[in-house]
Amino acid sequence: MRIGIAADHGGFALKEDLRAQLTAAGHTVLDFGSYKLDRNDDFPDFVVPLSQAVASGKVERGVAVCGSGVGASICANKIPGVRASLINDHYSARQGVEDDHMNVLCLGGRVMGLANAWDLVETFLSAQYSEAERFLRRLNEIAALETKPVGAVGGPAAIPA
Repeated sequence: MRIGIAADHGGFALKEDLRAQLTAAGHTVLDFGSYKLDRNDDFPDFVVPLSQAVASGKVERGVAVCGSGVGASICANKIPGVRASLINDHYSARQGVEDDHMNVLCLGGRVMGLANAWDLVETFLSAQYSEAERFLRRLNEIAALETKPVGAVGGPAAIPA
């Protein structure tokens, strides 16, 4: 699989280890940086290009790492077509792909070690998107949020005007 990976200084060491593991497992890895440890770098500088590559199909899935994973997740989700989530457990790594078509896995380099991170990455990459009608319907509702003005999208629980 063609995988993109990115990290700031808070996730740099984990990104480097995961990149090596992904390559050893036979994946093609595109590294969007950081390419050296720089305590003054900013995660958007790396997460945005990674997310754009996922959204455009240049890579099939992405892995974004920052100190906690929270900032990377918030940033990645600003790119239309990206469905990113901070993941800390095996169930969510699989379910996020199957049910929610998650395409960017976000991890915290300061809150987990390589063994746990690698298990989550393997689970994320091996999971397959569900084609069940209810998941596709929800995916379309989410995608509509990227193109319609605020307040124009909503179901039965929408906030009244």
